Amino acid sequence: MSLKNLTIEPPAQEIDLSEKGKNAAGETISLNRRLFMQLLVFTDAFQVGNLVETLQKASISGVLYLAVNDPYGVGLLTFSESPDYFVGEVRQLLNQEPFVALAPRPEMTMHGRTYSLGYEADLERTLITRPIERVTNPAWPWAIWYPLRRSGEFEQLSAQEQRVILMEHGGIGRAYGEADLAHDVRLSCHALGTEDNDFIAGLVGKELYPLSQIVQRMRKTKQTSLYLEKLGPFFVGKAIWQNR
Repeated sequence: MSLKNLTIEPPAQEIDLSEKGKNAAGETISLNRRLFMQLLVFTDAFQVGNLVETLQKASISGVLYLAVNDPYGVGLLTFSESPDYFVGEVRQLLNQEPFVALAPRPEMTMHGRTYSLGYEADLERTLITRPIERVTNPAWPWAIWYPLRRSGEFEQLSAQEQRVILMEHGGIGRAYGEADLAHDVRLSCHALGTEDNDFIAGLVGKELYPLSQIVQRMRKTKQTSLYLEKLGPFFVGKAIWQNR
């Protein structure tokens, strides 16, 4: 048999769906759980009291925001470990009064999932409990949510180069968090939205100005100034109802 006619199959790749972290001994740990979060934005919300009342009766887990940039706008953030929640309970709720009377703004929809960076010691807190605690904390009602897409050049960098760039970005976030000025929620949204975005960032805090300032500060980082293709649209709101 001629070697020219031989077909060499590539070795099968192992697929691991779990998120990774490291324990105190430096050993790799894993958890195959994650939280899905979705932000839906509406306008023509002339009365919001009935929206809150309906959410309370429905026992929906989430947050209702008053939109800053639309006097008739609201944003509904919901979350669950199961994607079925959004096409089940949430969809059923939104197809009934009073939500069915609102005008959706699909261009503002954001849908993502929590993820680990590989070094977290408590994966359940990183992936599940901490994001919920942050968005439902009554002391942090202000929020800015936005999607972003990195450039292809960033993906071509070595792991070490990426790590250095992300450390610069993350250092700013940690400083604001330790000062209780802004707290972040990081979501991956690869193929989960209608736009080709990579991540969704949520910033929550006591006041709006620090949330705006941290975005301004991060404009000067290498990641934002050199390796982002797209940022936004931005949803800015204040929570009037929260339920874990």
